[in-house]
Amino acid sequence: MKPTLFSLAFIASVLLISTPVYSDEGKPLLKGPYLGQTPPGLTPQPFAPGIITTKGWEVGSAFSLDMNSFYFLRAPYGSEQIESVVYQRKNNRWIETATQGRTRLPFFAPNNKTILMGKQYKERVKTGEWSQVKDFGAPYDKTFIMRMTASLNETYVYDEATRDGNGVLRYSELKNGVRQVPQPLPKTINSGKWNAHPFIAPDESYILWDSERDSGFGDNDIYISFRQNDGSWGDAINLGSTINTAAQEGSPTITPDGKYLFFTRNMGKIESSKFSNVDLFWVDARILETLRPKL
Repeated sequence: MKPTLFSLAFIASVLLISTPVYSDEGKPLLKGPYLGQTPPGLTPQPFAPGIITTKGWEVGSAFSLDMNSFYFLRAPYGSEQIESVVYQRKNNRWIETATQGRTRLPFFAPNNKTILMGKQYKERVKTGEWSQVKDFGAPYDKTFIMRMTASLNETYVYDEATRDGNGVLRYSELKNGVRQVPQPLPKTINSGKWNAHPFIAPDESYILWDSERDSGFGDNDIYISFRQNDGSWGDAINLGSTINTAAQEGSPTITPDGKYLFFTRNMGKIESSKFSNVDLFWVDARILETLRPKL
């Protein structure tokens, strides 16, 4: 039977819908929020599979406050060279740039005054631009910090990485414009080993971090502590089997719009490589509310 104009148009439309669109560089053309990915529900999903999440090593995640820049680290499958990767959204299209070498992932303070990078930072200057990178100096210069995060009130929460896993999570408040001496968070948080990669909520209502504990599912798990009515921090609550597995989960962070929890999961050793297949996952941040104690 000879195809009609209608049938030809229908076939063409199906092919157009089912065929991925690629850029001139042969990469998928990413448009829309969250690199054009369909948001997950309450079950974690790999983030941008085949694009961000691959068979290689992908670690960390950081969105800028306007959600138009996305940062992470990777070692592509078959390579042992770490790359610092940035996707920037311009004219609704996400453009990738990558540089060789491992750099500290930025944390954009929710008050939009500071970008934190471990023991270094940038601050907003009068012109609205960002300053050059500066060092915090003492007492932070004596500590290996993997992640420092901040609340709206400029309370800093950061980790103290040690080779034996006994480093503690610390916080420093800003009172009357004066940065306070860092103090360890309470034992409800600083128990177990390898406490690292903290994230404090903008309103300081909870802290997320990863830790290895006897009560966990195996390797490092992700935990949360909620602020109590008296201002103290509650018990460490394991995020449960929906998030944590017998593998290693870590590096929890909430997107600046408050909608999604991002984290990493170790999927196993890559053959003939010093790296493991670490993937980025995301899940609806409402999953945290299922854990909040009824006060």
